[in-house]
Amino acid sequence: MRYQVEHRTIYSYDIPVIQSQQLLHMMPRETPYQQSVSYTLVCEPQPAEQSRRLDFFGNHNDYVTLLTPHQSLQVTSRFQVDVLPRPTMMAFTQSPSWEQVQATLQSQSSQHIEAMRYLYSTVKVKGSEALADFARHSFTAQRPLLEAAMALTQQIYQEFEFDPQATDVATPLDEVLKGKRGVCQDFAHLMIGAMRSLGLACRYVSGYILTHPPAGQPRLVGADASHAWVSVYCPVYGWVDFDPTNNCLVQHEHITVAWGRDFGDVSPMRGVVLGGGQQQLDVSVTVTPLEYALT
Repeated sequence: MRYQVEHRTIYSYDIPVIQSQQLLHMMPRETPYQQSVSYTLVCEPQPAEQSRRLDFFGNHNDYVTLLTPHQSLQVTSRFQVDVLPRPTMMAFTQSPSWEQVQATLQSQSSQHIEAMRYLYSTVKVKGSEALADFARHSFTAQRPLLEAAMALTQQIYQEFEFDPQATDVATPLDEVLKGKRGVCQDFAHLMIGAMRSLGLACRYVSGYILTHPPAGQPRLVGADASHAWVSVYCPVYGWVDFDPTNNCLVQHEHITVAWGRDFGDVSPMRGVVLGGGQQQLDVSVTVTPLEYALT
């Protein structure tokens, strides 16, 4: 399936901003299941300096510097990607047990060195015995890793309620665990923290998901949002993605932009400004499926 995505971010300020520097994660990644077709980034006002590079995790980073005084900053990314179906769960029961994978990762073998960076606690995702206990409801003795990861995905979906008012980007993970409410970012952090607390490698993935309007109603422009899910490392299958917010194995309706240890590594837009005073943020996202013929 080919998708077109438009992500528009508008900052409005009380007083003029004299200078602004921003770091953006908005350009989609190339993966075995996703190929980029086109990408454009437009900033208003126009940046005085703009550059792009790959970060430590292989994500595309856009850097922009604005030197023109402004009371509004609008950043719009537009791209098209082709997304292919991924393997289903049918063979995942044949994956090694999670204890085997844990032991493999603890061996610090260079064969799995890329996964090592996703084993440890971060500022936003701190491992704990409480998280390990939460995970053990799904990670029972000798259970295949990917089967257990799917069970944990279902566990989070069943026990937690999606509530945009319950948390913000600074809400600690232990509060999410106690309150059992949050958004996709919280549920991704929760699953990552639970698995890392068992000594397993799990990374945070940011991107978009195709949403479906109610029957008989048109797709609304700007009604979508950024999304987050997790990717679990299995020595046999590589990285396998799960979405605890939607209780599913990631397939061809998820569009990957960036991945890292937690949200802090991949936030769509962050930066520093000189001036501005109070600010207001308005974000709109539109994900549109396009028909195309595979060649």
